[in-house]
Amino acid sequence: MGGLVTGRSGELSAADRIDTTVAHPARRYNYLLGGKDNFAADRESGDALAAAMPTVRLAAVENRMFLQRAVRFLAQQGVRQFLDIGTGIPTADNTHEVAQAIDPTARVVYVDNDPIVLAHARALLSSTAEGHTAYLDADLREPEQILAHPDLRTTLDLSQPVALMLVAILHFIRDDEDPGGILARLVAALPAGSYVVASHVTWEFLPPAVIAKLEANNHDGRFRARSTEQFAGLLDGMELVDPGIVSVARWRADDAPQPRPSVQDVSFNGAVARIVR
Repeated sequence: MGGLVTGRSGELSAADRIDTTVAHPARRYNYLLGGKDNFAADRESGDALAAAMPTVRLAAVENRMFLQRAVRFLAQQGVRQFLDIGTGIPTADNTHEVAQAIDPTARVVYVDNDPIVLAHARALLSSTAEGHTAYLDADLREPEQILAHPDLRTTLDLSQPVALMLVAILHFIRDDEDPGGILARLVAALPAGSYVVASHVTWEFLPPAVIAKLEANNHDGRFRARSTEQFAGLLDGMELVDPGIVSVARWRADDAPQPRPSVQDVSFNGAVARIVR
């Protein structure tokens, strides 16, 4: 639902990399959220997912609300730096807006690979005068490139706590690409007292017939749903914040509209974990 990020020297320019004939996760997610920054291929892909799982739009909305609640919670805990990988196309209440509403000095680095995401981010996501935002074109599968990027280094102080946001992106990392290793390399660069905010699609609550339809739409094999146990394995060694790994619709959602959607309708796990040494 989020988007992978890519950027290597010698590749096509951002504008030349736009392929409107192929669905992109960030643009499809924008469509599912009711946005207008998408193309026919993205809408066709989103409609196919909705045909297989009619509540997929609800899942996208609940995932977005989870991100906002998690950012608000961490900002209230005193976290002032956020590294948001797999940003997606800007909507309302983006990471920096939520954080800077609590502390205008909050600093945010956004990372994504879709040139349209980056264009919108640079045009629409403006920081408070006291804070700062930056936007990177980099690859989650190459975390060292993200961490070494000069714009990250001038925006964030990696000696101070950082909230690493991996919301709706880890399920686009295949097992053979070692998502646990990627996460471990990012976490190793952050000090104790930092946090990881993550959400991940799970199909463990869905009927086999629905799973089969969803799998049929996974044409390139890029998408990898994982169970609660598998998701927990990615966060191994960190200290889960209460209530642990739960549906994104249930994570600290007492003030959200009631009743809350079922875990089957959302099929998204979410968690916030504290980095300890």
